[in-house]
Amino acid sequence: MAEVGAAFEAYEKALVRNDVDAIIGFFAEDAVRYGLADQQIGLAEQRRWRLAQPPLPPGRRLKDTSIQAYGGNVAVVNTLFGYPGSEVLGRQSQTWVRLPEGWRIVTAHVSEPRPGPLPQT
Repeated sequence: MAEVGAAFEAYEKALVRNDVDAIIGFFAEDAVRYGLADQQIGLAEQRRWRLAQPPLPPGRRLKDTSIQAYGGNVAVVNTLFGYPGSEVLGRQSQTWVRLPEGWRIVTAHVSEPRPGPLPQT
């Protein structure tokens, strides 16, 4: 878990710096990523999308980050994220797998809750 925690921390630093090459380097070749209003399958799609995106707003903060290991080669990272001036906390989840080249993200999902009350079930 310490290795995944360090990799996740390095990924977050690259994300905040908008270092596209570094960000892409954390993903497996055929990784699937679902964003707020986008999706990418594979590194080529993700690279094109990342290069077209503006940097994140300043002041990104994480909350309630958890890392769960499943054996020695799979881990899931979940975290909430937010920005100054907003009460909304987004959600981010990543599945990391230990590959021959090191820990890589194989799936990632980013979402934000809908505004307003939650639907009743």
